[in-house]
Amino acid sequence: MKFVRRARLPVDANLTPLIDVVFLLLIFFMVSTSFTQQTELTLALPTASGEPQDIVPDLLELVVSRDGNYRLNGFSVPDASVESVKNALYRVSKGDTTLPLAIVADANATHQSVVAALDAAGQLGFSKLSIATLAPEG
Repeated sequence: MKFVRRARLPVDANLTPLIDVVFLLLIFFMVSTSFTQQTELTLALPTASGEPQDIVPDLLELVVSRDGNYRLNGFSVPDASVESVKNALYRVSKGDTTLPLAIVADANATHQSVVAALDAAGQLGFSKLSIATLAPEG
């Protein structure tokens, strides 16, 4: 007896519904995810207390004014760039980075001005660095 073989249809899985479900899940997770952005930063700044230090004779004093200008040991720095502050520090210290350096910043000076002064001192390699503060009243 001769049986007639039927031609077999190729087996394939239709992936279109699966891809649709994956894309729907992706869209759901993208829409439901919340991206929080911090718009403000709350800081509790420390106060300084302690005994005043004795005057050091070779102390370099870098004053940062409220408008961002610098004075080094009473002499004005030509402009407010980091390179100018570095050049002034190098010239006054004669390359001796072991001298103590005090940064005296006005309370209303911008943070950028103080960071630029610290950056200039750090790039030159000053290791004895202090920031002058006032003791709290009371």
